[in-house]
Amino acid sequence: MAVTIALDAGHGGYDSGAVHEGRREKDDNLALTLAVGEILQRNGVDVVYTRTEDVYDSPVRKAQIANESGADFFISFHRNSSPVDNQYSGVETLLYDENGTKAEMAQAINAELAEVGFNNLGLNIRRDLAVLRRTQMPALLVEVGFINTDADNALLDARFEDTAQAIANGILQTVGSEIGPEDGAGMPSSEAYAVQVGLFRNPENADNLYRELVALGIPADISRSGSFYAVRAGRTESLNEAVSLQQELQQLGYDTLVVTL
Repeated sequence: MAVTIALDAGHGGYDSGAVHEGRREKDDNLALTLAVGEILQRNGVDVVYTRTEDVYDSPVRKAQIANESGADFFISFHRNSSPVDNQYSGVETLLYDENGTKAEMAQAINAELAEVGFNNLGLNIRRDLAVLRRTQMPALLVEVGFINTDADNALLDARFEDTAQAIANGILQTVGSEIGPEDGAGMPSSEAYAVQVGLFRNPENADNLYRELVALGIPADISRSGSFYAVRAGRTESLNEAVSLQQELQQLGYDTLVVTL
């Protein structure tokens, strides 16, 4: 079935969240939310936003918006803050508990962000947050670095697109396993790597991308994953080769994800 993900930009409106030297958490949250959502949509995932502008809704209302949408997952974006400037550095993901798919997604997102350069501070159980307690689907809250830590801000600003892509990669990895991938034609099922270039509900869109890659001289195939069609480039037993192909495709303007076959 199609997967729907509710994305929440934390705070908003009169609630700025944490503020450091004029930098407002609510602004970073919204920029990241929209960037991640755009990547997910390009990969065939339905996205619902709790806000797309600088407006305020209570955390309880945000949970209600997600519940009313029937979303399969809920992800809230925030920036962390510490009592003393430059005291801590890194990303962590908050959960109501560590059971089920939400923990897998949280670990995947943290691991992907660590590849960008953030310290991985792991998972943190928080049962007091309305957006984690009142949502009826697997929910997580991602703290993308400390807003009052210069190194985290510099990294986020310098690699903003990479940060959004890393978060999307972690989500897509988990969504793929949630859908239940089936063996695809053209690639034998074995322990190997490929680069996923697109994920579509419409097979014609997948076929168009497949033909586009082949025209560029890049070996590709289409793999059926539940109701989705994944376009994958290359097949190799070397992770380094897969990463090299991923970088080549990114330079050509494609959003990519290294996957295990």
